Amino acid sequence: MAKKAPTASKRNKPVATRKRKPKVADVVVPEGFVWTKKDLLGLDELSAEEITYLLDTAESFSEVSTRSIKKVPALRGQVVGLLFFENSTRTRMSFELAAARLSADPIIFTSSGSSVSKGETTLDTVKNIEAMGVDIFVMRHGQSGAPHMVARKTSASIINAGDGPHEHPTQALLDIYTIREKLGSIAGKKVAIVGDIAHSRVARSNIIGLQKLGAEVVVVGPPTLIPNAIAQMGCSISHSLDEVLPELDAINMLRIQFERFGGGLFPSIREYHKLYGMNNARLAQCKDDVLIMHPGPMNRGVEITSAVADGPNSTILRQVTNGLAIRMAVLYSVFQAQGLLREQS
Repeated sequence: MAKKAPTASKRNKPVATRKRKPKVADVVVPEGFVWTKKDLLGLDELSAEEITYLLDTAESFSEVSTRSIKKVPALRGQVVGLLFFENSTRTRMSFELAAARLSADPIIFTSSGSSVSKGETTLDTVKNIEAMGVDIFVMRHGQSGAPHMVARKTSASIINAGDGPHEHPTQALLDIYTIREKLGSIAGKKVAIVGDIAHSRVARSNIIGLQKLGAEVVVVGPPTLIPNAIAQMGCSISHSLDEVLPELDAINMLRIQFERFGGGLFPSIREYHKLYGMNNARLAQCKDDVLIMHPGPMNRGVEITSAVADGPNSTILRQVTNGLAIRMAVLYSVFQAQGLLREQS
């Protein structure tokens, strides 16, 4: 029997934020835990306790943005280098503001018009800027593994802001933080990641992080956009969004990255939206408090309609807000690890 659509008054109520109560299955950070990693390169390299530590640290920083003076002195006197070899809006601005909120001085590098366009290597670029006294770098690069290579060859802290189609750890952390904030926990929740899995670093980082914290993950999309290797990551795969909707606690709608493949992987945009787009009809099949997420930028009318993106179940703008706290937590943590390593050397 088909599930009845909720009444208009019920569906129009905003999603309530449940008070967070740790459950038995939730990961708990041990008392006295100390963050020791000078880099954040991917969630694959973190334990469940380390991921939870970053979430908890972000929670402590989240109230800074509500103050009349939106700054804390945690990184006063430090310089944070923002190295963006690929275009970015939200991530770059979020890291820039996070550094400023921690009283650090951000400097911004973009490859356009730089020495990179004259043939300078990525590593030489980093080492030259490091020689100016920069100890923390936030790095986005089009090649998978580029931040990892630089981290091995420099004493500075490297934070991966997205490397090719490989990982985007801070985006996944803010997505996970938002789920925990809204639903109270991660363990036992069922989360769908829908769309262009093949070209998405966000999908990979989310799959890794969510599963480490005890969530069940299902990836949804046409066969041409879900590589066979995804099944080896431990998540389930569905090619029908409608079949899984009633089971889900959160749905993360991914942007179709036309710039990475140029089309040809599904018949048409209209066909894609018909099968995988989130609209009010599909929302009516979901739990009343399901979270509708999107890492941005959105293709409205392709992966999501405006009515859903701007509706009461949407957490899209909240994700952006939470991204600031997550990036403050990451910058603070790697800075603390830098000091610890210096004391030990």
